[in-house]
Amino acid sequence: MFVMTTADLHDLSVPLLAGKLCVPVETVQRGVEGLMYLMTESSKHMISKVDFLDSVLVLGFGEELNQILLQLYLQHHSEIRSILSQLPSNLPAYHNLEWRLDVQLASRAIRQQVVPVLTMRLLLTGGGDGTGELSRRVLQTDPGTLLHLISTLEGALAAIKTNHARRIFRNIK
Repeated sequence: MFVMTTADLHDLSVPLLAGKLCVPVETVQRGVEGLMYLMTESSKHMISKVDFLDSVLVLGFGEELNQILLQLYLQHHSEIRSILSQLPSNLPAYHNLEWRLDVQLASRAIRQQVVPVLTMRLLLTGGGDGTGELSRRVLQTDPGTLLHLISTLEGALAAIKTNHARRIFRNIK
């Protein structure tokens, strides 16, 4: 088995590393990208030791390699998180929510009428453009639809916290 130190990796390019290992360049490239993905996603979600080992277990590595990967994760997860926090996100982020409840009590045609409408203005900070500008989204709904949406989202949050869902997500990633 060919063992490399971190210093060796800094000095080598992928083609040179592939030559030393006697494997195709694409294999080394996919291996490096896979390890990067494993470490960044694990750090991003701040998974525990047990969850990390469960995630690596499905890859079919030996126990010794799983422990090496765990130690690598534990040593570098805070550094990876700090680097990830500095990267610009291309997704808009929540900034503020303003809301107003409008109630129509009557109209010319119907005198005894109550029609509540909830109007929300969602302020989002810009995505990866680096400008930091706010974008606004105006949403309107009636209270019944809003209550249904809330109960559906709470049910989804409860379902995602189950052990079965966690195992599925680990295998998908």
